[in-house]
Amino acid sequence: MSIQDEIKAKHQRVKEALAACELDGVLLTRRCNFSWYTSGAHNHVNTAVDAGTASLLVTADGATLLTNNIEAVRFRGEDLAGRDIAVVDVPWHDNAARIGAYNDLIAGRAVAADVAIPGVKTRPWSAVLDEMRWTLLDAEIERYRQLSVDVAASLEEVATTVTPGATEWELAGLLSAILHQRGCLPLVVLVAGEGRVPKYRHPLPTTAPVNKYGMLVTCAERDGLIAAVTRLFYFGKPPAELAAKHRAVVTVDAAMIDATRPGATLGGVLDAGIAMYREMGFADEWRLHHQGGSCGYQPREIIATPGDTTAVLAGQAFAWNPSITGTKSEDTILCRPDGPAEILSATDDWPVFDVEINGTVYQRPDILAR
Repeated sequence: MSIQDEIKAKHQRVKEALAACELDGVLLTRRCNFSWYTSGAHNHVNTAVDAGTASLLVTADGATLLTNNIEAVRFRGEDLAGRDIAVVDVPWHDNAARIGAYNDLIAGRAVAADVAIPGVKTRPWSAVLDEMRWTLLDAEIERYRQLSVDVAASLEEVATTVTPGATEWELAGLLSAILHQRGCLPLVVLVAGEGRVPKYRHPLPTTAPVNKYGMLVTCAERDGLIAAVTRLFYFGKPPAELAAKHRAVVTVDAAMIDATRPGATLGGVLDAGIAMYREMGFADEWRLHHQGGSCGYQPREIIATPGDTTAVLAGQAFAWNPSITGTKSEDTILCRPDGPAEILSATDDWPVFDVEINGTVYQRPDILAR
């Protein structure tokens, strides 16, 4: 499927939704929606913001981009080249011209938007757009496979080459560099050594050294899609208690992966995980950290909570991340129409456990013994 064919398929989804809601168009400004519609283009400069520097007006007839004169050069020359999307630009310093251009574009139309734009009258529509992103096309799935393997390989390269005594910041810097070398943008980088892994579920890197045990976590983006992966390593043989905890947590992870099938709900998958926590002797550990959820063009589209009735869809991506104090298991997976989910971020270069759940064997990452 070409980029143009992919955009046509997504345009058809938007067109049908607009008609159903009696709307004439929608403004896409959030990064996730922009990358989704354009098949991987980016409208951001600052990676810390959700809304980009440009908006797409999508109507039944097609799409038009509105941005400032700074970004228009890049959009015309690179990001939107070959995508048959017209670019309208206004001076970066003229806010009145910007608001006027928005209003000129939507004049006489009933238009929704994924974020409110001051001075521009639109209707909120984020929930509808979220659901459109969830089911991935074949071309997106193939990009996701490649991304997920590259993200996992980046973590694994750090884990296999780092030497004892390196600081968490040094590991974070090395991981970020390797991800960038593979064309991935790190959005989340968590690193902890043996002193902090048992204390913090979200360990932002510090100057603490990693002498014995390390945890590496990342959510990294390419073409708008985001893969989430965790890997653990130990200098020497992991202690028996830690090894037992890790065997338990990967079994919880396997139970959640096995439950990720069309017709299930996010709450139902979480229930499968909670039940396995209990069976493995760690009944309350799930309360100490969220267990993950659906993903795709967001690090998490929805984090699963008890009783969540949101349906699990074929062609939808998920990243479950169960944890037991001192250890964790996480990969990016794809819900398939039939049979068990596909683990997108598996590589052939990492030790794994075989975990059997309901007759299906899932390979889950072990702690790498260095």
